[in-house]
Amino acid sequence: MTTTFSYKIQSLNHETADGFVFSGGYTVKAHDGTYESGAYGNIEFERPETLIPFASLEEDTVIGWIKDKLGAEAIANIEANLQARLDEQISPTKATNLPWVKRET
Repeated sequence: MTTTFSYKIQSLNHETADGFVFSGGYTVKAHDGTYESGAYGNIEFERPETLIPFASLEEDTVIGWIKDKLGAEAIANIEANLQARLDEQISPTKATNLPWVKRET
């Protein structure tokens, strides 16, 4: 199955005087139709020369900022780690149980 990765903004920290967004919290979710895995991160932004008014910001714009700041290598690492978690759910390589306790079927 194909894995879909989705990014979502969870929080934005901004200055009240001019709306400059100086940091943001985000999640990345991996979903293959059956299994799901996720991660949370927080990133700081540098003040740009031209500010977009805070009330005019759209989630896709901020996701773009986050991806630009992270860079392709970090994004690939995040997505590879989430894929590894999905793979572990699909075909577990570790288990927890007691051999003397019979599982109900």
